Amino acid sequence: MKNLTDAFILKNGVRIPCVGFGTWQTPDGETAVQAVLAALADGYRHIDTAAVYGNEKSVGRAIAQAGVPREELFVTSKLWNDEHGYDSTLRAFDKTAADLGLDHLDLYLIHWPVPARFKDEWQEKNAQTWRAFERLYREGRVRAIGISNFLPHHVEELKKTAEIMPMVNQIEYHPGLMQTEIVEYSQQEGMLVEAYSPLGTGKMLGNEMLNKTAERYGKSAAQLCIRWALQNGVLPLPKSVTPARIAENADVFDFEISAEDMAAINKMTDPDGPTYDPDDFPL
Repeated sequence: MKNLTDAFILKNGVRIPCVGFGTWQTPDGETAVQAVLAALADGYRHIDTAAVYGNEKSVGRAIAQAGVPREELFVTSKLWNDEHGYDSTLRAFDKTAADLGLDHLDLYLIHWPVPARFKDEWQEKNAQTWRAFERLYREGRVRAIGISNFLPHHVEELKKTAEIMPMVNQIEYHPGLMQTEIVEYSQQEGMLVEAYSPLGTGKMLGNEMLNKTAERYGKSAAQLCIRWALQNGVLPLPKSVTPARIAENADVFDFEISAEDMAAINKMTDPDGPTYDPDDFPL
């Protein structure tokens, strides 16, 4: 990968720019608009949002204002937990597309596999939801479909009824939290792994080992984490609302982490573990 528009290739042949701009926890309104505008001005062409983030309209406003040709953009959103089911998924997609002001999405994900309200029937609800995803894909309303926070047993359950397999699994991933089993399983199943919170929701920025390693490359800990994900074959989704940091997070293509340093970072451990258990999500 040599620049922001270099791409991973999904198993259906769709190109997905190798670094995405995340918008989780980005406040709705002018903050979100300006953050996305800054990202697009810096060359990002992959924008990641979700219905539950509450900022899809603002993301859409920024996309419209930026004037970047639609065919150059890759826009992802996600189905929230209270909309699982066939008809409700189709309605939720319509609202997301309308809020974003787009006639199609590039990627649509099931946000969590076992929402609290469907905990006793998650298998059937996911099957119904995925059938709606397959319809949206066949109709050309979304170019790729996938999942988020799914563990292998969730995917195996989905495979019992799926006609089209997921193309992406987006998970929490950063130094110390590689979730190796999920990554290896997803890749074996032909799914690209995307990393949300690639900076550990900011925790990595204060890590002494990462900072010392980054300093040797003339880079920041954030840049090191993003480059590390790329070199592990995982697509990072860094986020910020600060223009300087948005630009910094994109400047990761003029260095390569050595095999020795990659191995050291890969050995890190995070005692906190994942933020949420996908089998016991509270919402």
